[in-house]
Amino acid sequence: MGLPTGIRTLDDALGGLQPGRFYLVAAAPGAGSSLIATAAARTSALDQHQPVLYAASGLTRADIAARIVAAHLPVDYRRLRAGRLTPTEQDDTAALHHHLAQAPLYIDDGTDLTTDAIAESVPDLPGLALVVVDRLQATEDPRLPLSGPAQITDAAQALAHLARTHELPVLAAVDTDDSHLIAALSLDITITLTRDADQIHATVAERDLGPQATFTLYADLAHARITDPAHPHGSAVTPTPAPQTAPSAVPPQAPAPTPQAPLQAPASLHPDPAPTQPAPTARPAAPRRPSPRRSPAPPPPQGGYANRDYSYFTGMITHAVDEALHDHDGDITAATGALVKKAVPNAMALFEATRVGGNYEHTVYPETLEFLRKKTKDGADEIWEGRHNWTNAHLMEALQDGTHPPITVSALDTNASFLSAFKTHLPIGALIHHPQGGFDPKRSGIYRLPARPAWHHPHLPDPIGNRREDGPVLLDDATIRLLIRCARLGLCEAPHITECWTSGASEGLLEKFRRILTEARAKALETEDTVTVEYIKAMYSKFTSTIGESSVNRDIRRPDWMHIIRSQAFANLWYKSHRAHSNGLTVVRVRGTDELHVTGDWRTVFTEGRLTTQMKQKDQYPLPRKSAR
Repeated sequence: MGLPTGIRTLDDALGGLQPGRFYLVAAAPGAGSSLIATAAARTSALDQHQPVLYAASGLTRADIAARIVAAHLPVDYRRLRAGRLTPTEQDDTAALHHHLAQAPLYIDDGTDLTTDAIAESVPDLPGLALVVVDRLQATEDPRLPLSGPAQITDAAQALAHLARTHELPVLAAVDTDDSHLIAALSLDITITLTRDADQIHATVAERDLGPQATFTLYADLAHARITDPAHPHGSAVTPTPAPQTAPSAVPPQAPAPTPQAPLQAPASLHPDPAPTQPAPTARPAAPRRPSPRRSPAPPPPQGGYANRDYSYFTGMITHAVDEALHDHDGDITAATGALVKKAVPNAMALFEATRVGGNYEHTVYPETLEFLRKKTKDGADEIWEGRHNWTNAHLMEALQDGTHPPITVSALDTNASFLSAFKTHLPIGALIHHPQGGFDPKRSGIYRLPARPAWHHPHLPDPIGNRREDGPVLLDDATIRLLIRCARLGLCEAPHITECWTSGASEGLLEKFRRILTEARAKALETEDTVTVEYIKAMYSKFTSTIGESSVNRDIRRPDWMHIIRSQAFANLWYKSHRAHSNGLTVVRVRGTDELHVTGDWRTVFTEGRLTTQMKQKDQYPLPRKSAR
């Protein structure tokens, strides 16, 4: 018997979730595929104490937390989200916090979640027993890489490969009942769901044998869960008859196991746990027999980025800071200066440490293509980055001629913009020339366009900056992906790529490095440790600036990486400007990688603070400015 899903009828049909197999749960939106995924994750992590990676695409940690809590306790889902728990439930919640923090449930709700990012996370989780992906989305959404028919096909094949190579059960939910799309995926096991009021009709099919079993489940939506039917006879699994011309492919069903003790129902969590808190859990139910293939893993470490233990790596940063302060007798200025000087070799040492055990061996010194070479010692190469230096000219004209009333502008600053830009698609190996052009999302590199793309939106910055030149342009991967996103939003034409130089790509090459620096930075901000904050800033900024063609960094030479990271920072700022504009703010200016000037109540759009996911206000000024008398 494999890992249980928590739904006995489903487990009877599947024999549990078996290592090395990929399970796709397909249903129309609202028919329950995501709730099956949640059930499997909470049962393995909370009842079996087995480590689970929960990859959430389009859902937040708070969404998942609320569903798990409502289902596992159980407690009314709507009251939980609305914060209307009874005093008894609130008291029980406080008593359960210690137990909740122990569950080995690792939730990754990061933006731009890809199968590469999921695969990169697997080696970081010792004893991992199950991977859950919630969810693949049939309708294409430019904000979600795991969306759209083509992306679903690629993702499903990649997840099936992940299951086989790591000998793990992988379960993914997809929000479609399109039989043609499901059949085209040609996967190990498909579970299709059809909802009829509070009943869910399920069919289990295998790739080579077709439908194997049909049964009915109960949709307990008040508690955000799917359960076995209330009546024992209604839960029986009916094997699907095989064609009469062939022998039956389904062996007789084994007797149903003894029903497990009901879940204990202490209390609920707070309705919306903070994203930085460990994944919420609940008190385990009556013990179940653990999977024979794996022994229970120890509980995960407390805190950390996505509840992962990066203490060894953050300790490298702490040790360097302590040593510098000791060497300079506690002089903060001198210690900071010394650390900044060591930032490049120390950053490279930390980066190399994070790559140990990674899925890919990146090339550190590929041949430098001619257009990536600097033309002079202090000059530039031929790559066109989307650098912003934009002002809303129409607004300025209206302010000057008096047709627009005076405004108050908030100058916002993006925190650690280059550090956030480490989450980007980087080419793994040397760039290979493809004279036919085109774009492959699984690859990354440099692209030639015959001309600068046109932009006709005066209230938003041009995604590739203010540079104006005739003729062909060379753009890096981050800029191309931004243009493709703009095209999907209906803002411009899709880029016409006539030639490209690319390699297989991964969004996870710098991801562990980014998470460690982000975690260390957050802790330093919390303790007002200015030395560590400045040291980390020097590490990520100098890493970015020296991985190209620099005598300061002899460990790597990837000018293509340097361009892509910098352009990703520009792209991230463009996304923020578009978000501001879409939410009713007026974008006044955009500068560099981190400066966004807007009018309106920006705190309704962005969270204020100094973390990488937040914005801070640097200045506020009136326009038009008053002339000095």
